[in-house]
Amino acid sequence: MYTDDNQLYIAHCDNGPINMVGKMANRHGLIAGATGTGKTVTLQVLAESFSQAGVPCFMADMKGDLSGISQAGQMSSFIEKRLPEFFPVENAEEANSQRSTFNPQRFSGCPTRFFDVFGEQGYPMRATISMMGPQLLARLMQLNETQAGVLNAVFRIADDNNLLLIDLKDLRLMLDFVGKNAAKFTTEYGNIAPASIGAIQRAILQLESEGGEKFFGEPAFNIEDLFAVENGKGVMNVLAADRLMLNPKLYSTFLLWLMTEIYSRLPEVGDMDLPKLVFFFDEAHMLFEGTSKALIDKIEQVIRLIRSKGVGIYFITQVPSDVPANILAQLGNRVQHALRAFTPQDQKAVRAAAQTFRANPDFKTEEAIMDLGTGEALVSFLDAKGSPSIVERAKILFPLSQIGAITAGQRLDINAAAPDNIKEYENFVDRESAYEVLTEVNQQLEETKQQELEAAEAQKAAKEKEKEEAKAAKEKAKKEKTSKSIKRGILGTMIGAAASSFARSIGTQIGKSVLGGTTKASTKKTSSSTKKSTTKKSSATKSASSTVKKAAKKAGQTAVNTATRKVTQEILKSILK
Repeated sequence: MYTDDNQLYIAHCDNGPINMVGKMANRHGLIAGATGTGKTVTLQVLAESFSQAGVPCFMADMKGDLSGISQAGQMSSFIEKRLPEFFPVENAEEANSQRSTFNPQRFSGCPTRFFDVFGEQGYPMRATISMMGPQLLARLMQLNETQAGVLNAVFRIADDNNLLLIDLKDLRLMLDFVGKNAAKFTTEYGNIAPASIGAIQRAILQLESEGGEKFFGEPAFNIEDLFAVENGKGVMNVLAADRLMLNPKLYSTFLLWLMTEIYSRLPEVGDMDLPKLVFFFDEAHMLFEGTSKALIDKIEQVIRLIRSKGVGIYFITQVPSDVPANILAQLGNRVQHALRAFTPQDQKAVRAAAQTFRANPDFKTEEAIMDLGTGEALVSFLDAKGSPSIVERAKILFPLSQIGAITAGQRLDINAAAPDNIKEYENFVDRESAYEVLTEVNQQLEETKQQELEAAEAQKAAKEKEKEEAKAAKEKAKKEKTSKSIKRGILGTMIGAAASSFARSIGTQIGKSVLGGTTKASTKKTSSSTKKSTTKKSSATKSASSTVKKAAKKAGQTAVNTATRKVTQEILKSILK
C-alpha cells in the first residue's frame, strides 16, 4: 500500500509498520520461501503498491493467480479479523469501530494488460532472432561451446551480408546456406563443421516442436509498452506463463532477454524517488540452472547497473541459495517466508538464508525461519541511507486487489479494452528477410547449376557425337580398304586360278592326245606304210589341231570352275574375319 510520504507499506510487526523506501526500491529484492507459504500474495502486495505509486510492473503468472490483481478485492472474515493488526488503534472505542475506519472503497484493482508468448491468454510477446542474439539462443538450445561458436559465426555472416534474421525459418535457411558454403567462410570466420550445423538444426527442430516458432517473429515487442501509466496508476504487465513453464529454458531465456533488452534500451537516470519499472522474476532458479559462467557474469553486470536506469529487479524463489552469491549480494530488499528443514541439506539452506539477514537480538533468525506461519515472513528493507534494516518478524499486508484467478470472460474484457498499440501485436508480419533472400539466391544458384549441367551434358554429347563420327569414318575407311582388298584378292585369285587351271588342263589334254596318236601310229605302221607320205602328214596335222581345240575348250571350262571355287573361299575368309 503506497503512503503519502513516498513509502510502500508492505508488512506489520510488533514495532509497527514496515515500509519500503521508494528511493531504495530500485536496489532490487528477493522473495523466498517454501511452496504454499505466501510468496505469491507478497508479490501481489508489492506490485499493487508500486502501481498505486504510479510505477508499472512486469510479472510472470505461473498459475493464473496473479490475474486477480486486475480486479478489486473484497472484505472477508479473514481480512476483517486481521484489520487491527495492520491498522492499530489507540483506544477501545476506536477498536470497536475498526472496520469503519478502513474504507472498503480502498479495495481496487490495477490497470492490467495480459501477454502470452503463445498468444492464447493475452497479446503475443515476440522477439526476433537477431534481437535474441547468439549467446541467449545458444543457452536456449543448450549448445556446447563449439556449436555456440558456429552459431556466433553464422550471426556474423548474416550481419556482414545484411541478412535479417527474424524467425526460425530465417535461421534454419541461414545455417543451411553457411553449411553448404563453409569452405568460402572458413578462412574469415573460422572452421564451420557440418556436424555442428547439423546439431544446431536439430535443436531448432526441437524448439519448434515446443512452440518456439510462435515466440520468434514480428512485430517484435517494444519495451516502451511496459512503461504505461493509466489514471496515475502503473500498469501491471502480466505474462501468462502456465504453458511457458513447461519449457523452463524458453521461459527463463525469454525473461532474461527482456531484462537485458530493458537494460540496453533505457538511458541512465541515476537514483530516483521511485523506480521507472519493477521487474518480478518468478521461479528465479530456472534462470541460473545450466547457465554458462559467461552468461551469469552478464546477468550480474545487468543487475548491478540496471538500477541506475531506474529499474528494480525482484527474484522469487524457494531458497536464497538458488541465486548465485554475487547476484544475491545485489538484492537489498528481502522477504523470507518459511522454510522446511527435513534433511541436512535443508538445514544447511536454512542456515544460509538466516545469515543473509542483519541479526535481530530479540529472536534467532534460523529458528524463526522454520517457525513462520502462512502469511508471515522475515522482512528487511534498505533504509533511507541504503543500509539493510534489522530483520523483523512480520505479517504481510493483505492485497487490496482480488486474491486468486479471474474468469475467462473477465480476461477477454480486459484484452478487448487494451490500447491500439498493444492490439497491433496480434497481427503477425512476415516481411522480407534472410529466408526470402536466400531462397532467391538458392533458386538462382540452382538455375545456374542446371544451366552448367545442361552445358556440360551438351558438350559431352557433342564430344560423344564427334567421337562416334570419327569412329564411323574410321570404320568406313576400313571397310572400303577391306572391300578393295577383297576385290583385288578375288580378281587375282580368279585370274591366277583360271590361268593355272587352264594351263594344267590343256597340257594334260595335249599330252593325252600325243600319247594316244603315237600308239595308234605304231599299230597301223605296217598297214599304212604303203600310203603316201603327203597323205600321212596332212592327216596327222588335222588330228593334232582338233585335239588342241578340244583340250583348250575343256581347259577353259575347268579354269572357270576352279576360279569360282577360289573366289568363294576368299569371300568366306573375308566374312569370317
